Amino acid sequence: MRAAYLLFLETKLNYSGIMTAESKTHTIAFYNTENLFDIFDDPFTNDNDFLPNSVKSWGQKKYDKKIYKLSEVLSQIGGISNSNPPSIIGLAEVENKAVLEDLIHSDKLVDFNYDYVHFNSPDERGIDVAFLYRKSCFELDSFEPYSIVFEEGEFNLDYTRDVLLVSGYLEGELIYFIVNHWPSRREGPELSNPKRMKAAILVLDIINNIKSMTSNPNLIVMGDFNDNPSDDTIMMLRHEAHLENPIEKEWVYGKGSLSHNFKWNLFDQILISPSFLDNFSGGFKLVEADIFNKKFLTQFKGKFKGQPYRTYVGNRYKGGFSDHFPVFINVKKML
Repeated sequence: MRAAYLLFLETKLNYSGIMTAESKTHTIAFYNTENLFDIFDDPFTNDNDFLPNSVKSWGQKKYDKKIYKLSEVLSQIGGISNSNPPSIIGLAEVENKAVLEDLIHSDKLVDFNYDYVHFNSPDERGIDVAFLYRKSCFELDSFEPYSIVFEEGEFNLDYTRDVLLVSGYLEGELIYFIVNHWPSRREGPELSNPKRMKAAILVLDIINNIKSMTSNPNLIVMGDFNDNPSDDTIMMLRHEAHLENPIEKEWVYGKGSLSHNFKWNLFDQILISPSFLDNFSGGFKLVEADIFNKKFLTQFKGKFKGQPYRTYVGNRYKGGFSDHFPVFINVKKML
């Protein structure tokens, strides 16, 4: 069944016969930035690892280098069908609005007139998701964060990153974006799996609410899900919300967005509604989906050659980009 689906999807992706030369390609991307913290102490969060006097010695020079490297990546994300910077970018592991301001006003991005949507979440480390958009491409309509709370005992509550819902118009077409960074696997499967399932159920509730108000909505669910395409959370969400997973084929072919113990995982995914696979006039059509794993984003040599070039490995500073590769889709308006 999966092989048949992948063949069907590749046929869809490679079909471009009814598109016109005048239609514009838009890249929609997601990137886990690996701890994009500023250098200042936030007394309300546990950001102590990323301060100038911390064991990581996180200072201005390293921060400036991080901003430059991330902006270099974001300005280039795209595939063979688009040479323009992304119209939409979902981000994970950003600390606050200050780092987003520095990012969108960096030399590599400032000319593209990005703006952002961000809320401080109750995550104990203070890392959030965010939504970047080029104001020349996307007209913002509405936005809302959804908190996830876990009850751990009668009087103990635990929090994670918010789920961020953003809606707006891309070439006049209303699209709903849901940006995620689900709980990590660090606690082990017994404790962490139910947390990610709770996040998946919240996303399903958000989608069902959208569908109750909008017929056949354009939906894009992106994020670092800390689960692979075949895990129960993703499979449940896809089945119940009727979503497609175009980047899944890369994982089936042995690729991934991050590596753990020399095994590739595809935790970073972009799920889409079937409307992006329809051929009707006036809507958007999916034309490409991939992992952005260009050579400059990888370690060049050694036993970790080909894996993401990270900023840190534990407390050892490596000076790279992130421990994740970005993922992206390209869509075109049907004329």
